[in-house]
Amino acid sequence: MRRQVLYSGSRRTPGAGSSATRPATGTPAPESGHAAATARSPRFGRVRALGTRHAGLLRFLAGAACAALIGGAYLWSQPRPRVLGQKDIDAAVLHTLENKALPSRAAKAADIVRPSLVRVRGFGEAPPLKGKQKAKSKRQDRRSGKGKPGDSQAKGKDAPKDMEELSVGSGVVIVDNGVILTNLHVVAGAKRVTVTFYDGSESDADLVSIHPENDLAVIKAQKIPDDLPAATLGSAGHLKPGDEVVAVGFPFGIGPSVSSGVVSGLNREFRSPEGDRVLTQLIQFDAAANPGSSGGPLVTMQGDVVGIVTAILNPTESRTFIGIGFAVTIAAAGRAVGVHPF
Repeated sequence: MRRQVLYSGSRRTPGAGSSATRPATGTPAPESGHAAATARSPRFGRVRALGTRHAGLLRFLAGAACAALIGGAYLWSQPRPRVLGQKDIDAAVLHTLENKALPSRAAKAADIVRPSLVRVRGFGEAPPLKGKQKAKSKRQDRRSGKGKPGDSQAKGKDAPKDMEELSVGSGVVIVDNGVILTNLHVVAGAKRVTVTFYDGSESDADLVSIHPENDLAVIKAQKIPDDLPAATLGSAGHLKPGDEVVAVGFPFGIGPSVSSGVVSGLNREFRSPEGDRVLTQLIQFDAAANPGSSGGPLVTMQGDVVGIVTAILNPTESRTFIGIGFAVTIAAAGRAVGVHPF
């Protein structure tokens, strides 16, 4: 049977049998594009096979590359932060100062020392009532139904039974185990001494030592609050007249009260109104101080205690402040109580 010719344009070679056909031009028959490329480049076939085996990985990498390109384009399109200059910083600071009230230096100094401040009260036995006072007290007790005749003589809030408040003053914690520095005249003659801490807790205190030459006394609280801080003590050697200071205490039992002023002078002397004692090497200051401020700290703007408020000068019989106060230096206090102040 005769084979059908596959290519219409092909011609048989003369003398050739019917079993083979060749192109008329004598050249090899053209092959398909994929087969030709595979024949010409064996590497292409291997690459194609590799791509077929790892098609999932290649799609993942292509997606990641597209996502990275999109993210980079987005970030590139965002506005870049402007570099701040000195003018911008100055303008921001000025805006803050104009629109926000900052605490004063005196307020910050008082805040530093306030946790170490205590109110000190001395109590003594109430004197016996006589005559009309005793009869009046009995009538008052009958009406109120409370207490005994001697109780009406107790002065001051929460005074111990059958005792009256003899004195009220201030003190400052100098050791965190409850050691407190105050004035001698605050606790002199007291049968019982109590202290009130910054958190409102109250405790009896024992008298540790007295130092009349500096009008100082050291007491120690029997119970103290948790994490009781001791004040930071500083040297008065760096003080100069005109430096700002703050006096913190309980004038007339009111407080804690804060008053600010300046150092008026150094190495001053003061003789007590009774004339029995002369205090030396004192700091003179004009921050308001009154009875009850005695024993409180005199503080610098850095919060360092440089003195213990001791006395006020008033030529009149009044014991109120007229602008001259005195404080014992912490250096003198440290030597007196046997504690290194710095």
